[in-house]
Amino acid sequence: MSNDVRTWLVERTYSDGEQNIIILVYATPDGTRYHRKERSLTSFESDVRDTYAVDVPEDELGRVADEETRESYAAAATEMAESHEPTDTV
Repeated sequence: MSNDVRTWLVERTYSDGEQNIIILVYATPDGTRYHRKERSLTSFESDVRDTYAVDVPEDELGRVADEETRESYAAAATEMAESHEPTDTV
């Protein structure tokens, strides 16, 4: 039995400075758990593409600490789930 949890893209930001890092945050539909991925900007030029949803092992999910962020993540995850297929590429 798999302990993977479906998460949806809720935030995409670019790092400050010269690192050229893109930070992708995925969250559970209720906004209580999240997973963060960091990618170099140059990796987006390759054939590897991120999707709107990723299944993450439960033990690799962080807990969202504050209510405002939970609500924001829940709203964004719900919107993504309603408007995209899980395998659609970002």
